[in-house]
Amino acid sequence: MTVDRGALTRPAGVTGSSRAEAGRLTAARRRRQLIGVALETFASHGFAATTMEEIASSAGVTKPLLYQHFASKRALYLELVEDVTTRLIAALRAAATASPTRRGQVEAGFEAYFRFTVENPSAVRMLFDAPHDEELASGLRSFEDAIAGFLVPFFPVEIDEAHRRTLAAAVVGMTEGVTRDWLRRRPADRLRAASSLPEAALLAGRIADFAWGGFRSLGAAGE
Repeated sequence: MTVDRGALTRPAGVTGSSRAEAGRLTAARRRRQLIGVALETFASHGFAATTMEEIASSAGVTKPLLYQHFASKRALYLELVEDVTTRLIAALRAAATASPTRRGQVEAGFEAYFRFTVENPSAVRMLFDAPHDEELASGLRSFEDAIAGFLVPFFPVEIDEAHRRTLAAAVVGMTEGVTRDWLRRRPADRLRAASSLPEAALLAGRIADFAWGGFRSLGAAGE
């Protein structure tokens, strides 16, 4: 399912006029609206503290209507994780293919990752604050596996697939650690500021330099 960025970054609260407008939304637009509101609510309060009633109220709809679109809070959460993962991987691939060199592809991929964090802080916070629940936490693992899968081709062909996956997981862990630290140091209202984009590029360059050094030590060809 495709979700527009506006729906995912829209504040959870709605005004009286937007409540009236919500009554005129098509089913597809309503679903996008609910996903956007749910994302902000989960990111702000966490999975356990968020209720379907709260999401419905913030979206300006009834709880039965919310259940028409999502069978449960759990189902809604898992769909959000899947959507965020899909959008991020698409951004990584688009950025990487825009550069003609392997070094440029690596840096472009990291920059796309940090830019995504700036533009979608609630989505990233929601992923990193995954509940201590086997099924729900699997969403974060799927997210990490998807990024690792993106990185695997950048390792030299001389090492086997298991070795590549191990090294890709190490790079993902490093990137996630930097992202968690960055989110912790920057309030959400400052993260979306224009000044955050140059910082995202700076972080991407530093991580790419570090990662590329590792790639080269393994015999990665090309620049």
